[in-house]
Amino acid sequence: MIDIDILIETEGWPDEAALRRLAERAVSAAWQELGFGSLENAEVETELSIVFTDDASIRQLNAEWRGKDKPTNVLSFPAFPVKAGECPGPMLGDIVIARETVEREAALEMKPFDHHLTHLMVHGFLHLLGYDHEDDEEAEEMEGWERRILVALAIPNPYAVSQKDHETD
Repeated sequence: MIDIDILIETEGWPDEAALRRLAERAVSAAWQELGFGSLENAEVETELSIVFTDDASIRQLNAEWRGKDKPTNVLSFPAFPVKAGECPGPMLGDIVIARETVEREAALEMKPFDHHLTHLMVHGFLHLLGYDHEDDEEAEEMEGWERRILVALAIPNPYAVSQKDHETD
């Protein structure tokens, strides 16, 4: 079972119940697609938090932790190092998402807001599970997982919809 803690720091986000449904759906699909089974029958108990914030807050985090003084759409902060494909421990970490950037990107790419937000939750969750995109090989593997997970959620391939190259954590 994965316990998801939701924190809404700023106004403008959908209500907590809607965000929780999206998060649980995204995490459950990712967990299952990665071969860990269903969340309800998971042998491991773990938790993560998802913080819904704004561009100003994520810009500060991005500057402090990554040395990039600009907002980004999503940042992930793993609690412990996990190798891709390994079952995580009792704490996964935190995913932080910036509303204005998500809205701007979704509009630019003509995607439903919920689809783009779900994609970013999946992206952040994969980072907590040890996946990354530091080189082409890693990026190809991670994007492949993202596409398969989103297909399971009936969300179109986010990389086919737009060739826009926006930065994620």
